[in-house]
Amino acid sequence: MTTTMDAGRAHEIRTGLDRKPGLREQAALYYRISRLNLKAQTAYHGEFVLGLLFGLVWQGSMVLFAGVLLLRFPGLGGWKQGDVLLIASMRLVSHSLYVACFSNIAMLSMTVQEGRMDGFLLRPMPVYRQVLLSRFQVNSFGDLLAGAGIFVLALFRLDLGWTPLKAVYVVCGILGGTLVEAGVQTLLAIGALRFTGLFTWTSWVDQTISTFGNYPLNVLPSPAKDALTFVFPVAFIAYLPAAIVTGHTATTGLPLWLTAAAPLLGLGFFLLAKTIWYRSLRLYQSVGG
Repeated sequence: MTTTMDAGRAHEIRTGLDRKPGLREQAALYYRISRLNLKAQTAYHGEFVLGLLFGLVWQGSMVLFAGVLLLRFPGLGGWKQGDVLLIASMRLVSHSLYVACFSNIAMLSMTVQEGRMDGFLLRPMPVYRQVLLSRFQVNSFGDLLAGAGIFVLALFRLDLGWTPLKAVYVVCGILGGTLVEAGVQTLLAIGALRFTGLFTWTSWVDQTISTFGNYPLNVLPSPAKDALTFVFPVAFIAYLPAAIVTGHTATTGLPLWLTAAAPLLGLGFFLLAKTIWYRSLRLYQSVGG
């Protein structure tokens, strides 16, 4: 009797270990890990407040840009004030979501240098998810507050007939922009699996997106605009979705269907980048040799 019960218990344990957790269980696990990471951040109140302020100060240039635009310029490249502010706010809100959910992948070179990557390879959770959940970035709240403030300014300046479809598309555009930025940094992180010292490049990518992602790209020369659309897909983060909402699709130089599909293409780009990243894990070389 005891042997039968022990065998049954062993089979139950093996089945539980082999069973892939469902979507609800995974979501609960991610929530608990994120909550614990946030709790660890808030344990040091001064550092937590500084993290929030850092996000706001870092994006202070965006607030200054919004103020200068409202006071000095009627618009840019045929886009009215509210239209330009919509691009800037969508870019900043999508960036805040990227920082909160995906920015740890941009720190992978440091993770490898510190020797923490080896532990991720040994645990029963996908490596990519472990990297993303390794730390909660508090400064994302500051980015979100700045983006939300500029979005409110944009709403007061926009002369649009809002519909539920447009509102849903703005949300999809923001999420798509988040995934584009995450996809770019994921592809760059592949190099960190084999070579250390790539943090400078990830910072350059972040700065480039912050510099060019806030404006209508039709103000740039055609070679630069094409490069920021087809080589480095900055246009898909906010410019193209905002062009659909505001009716500036003629300025993009792209077919209407391609401009409208920007959020969906952002999702596809991220999934492709993540697939390439996993297939490149074999390139990883521990700092211990």
